[in-house]
Amino acid sequence: MNQITVTGMVLSTAPISEYDRRVVILTKEQGKISAFAKGARRQNSPLVGAVNPFSFGEFTLYAGRNSYTIQSVRIQNYFAELREDIIGAYYGFYFLEFTIYFTKEANDEREMLKLLYQTLKALTNTKIPNRLIRYIFELKALCFNGEGPQVFQCVCCGDKERSAVFSPQKGGLVCSECDRDVIDGICLNNSTLYSMQYIETSKIEHLYTFVVKENVLDELGRVMERYRDIYIDKRFKSLEILETLL
Repeated sequence: MNQITVTGMVLSTAPISEYDRRVVILTKEQGKISAFAKGARRQNSPLVGAVNPFSFGEFTLYAGRNSYTIQSVRIQNYFAELREDIIGAYYGFYFLEFTIYFTKEANDEREMLKLLYQTLKALTNTKIPNRLIRYIFELKALCFNGEGPQVFQCVCCGDKERSAVFSPQKGGLVCSECDRDVIDGICLNNSTLYSMQYIETSKIEHLYTFVVKENVLDELGRVMERYRDIYIDKRFKSLEILETLL
């Protein structure tokens, strides 16, 4: 039997027959994979609670010619706190859906898996606003995907000294000498710019260690909304539901 063990998180699950489920897992070893959980819809199945979204642990799989089948699961974290908080849960569902969109099969997704895990942990920390967690996650994920904005120098000439505006369309800062054709420039608060610089350069373990004032949070939200509209060509259902709840 061609058996492998991977560490990962369940991103989504869907019924495929009366008793089985199809599960999408982001793994450290294989990137994003799909696997069948046979019998997982039976009440007495050992997989019934192990293949739900947010479940993180070790998955023992049988690797067939064209698909994986889950043999057993050893869960390390269910993120049970999110199941008791509808707002936190939908933030979590948004992060899962975002991850499905951005990750690929047979790709090295270790950093994205680590980011997702730390982000869900941050959601259980009441000291950090959920909105801030969302903007941090979005910006860092865009950086992993090679689409993060330039927030350290002018995207046109590389100048680091002159005053600059942030242009989502241009992909970052544009200095006062290069901004003649910029029509979407945003004059960022210094704290907003510093927050973006910190997010882009910090290790994942250090991302969720700060809070910002409300005006900075609002500005960061406006920046990320405009940037997402340009660089993310998708509407996320979980985000639409979340926005109706807030």
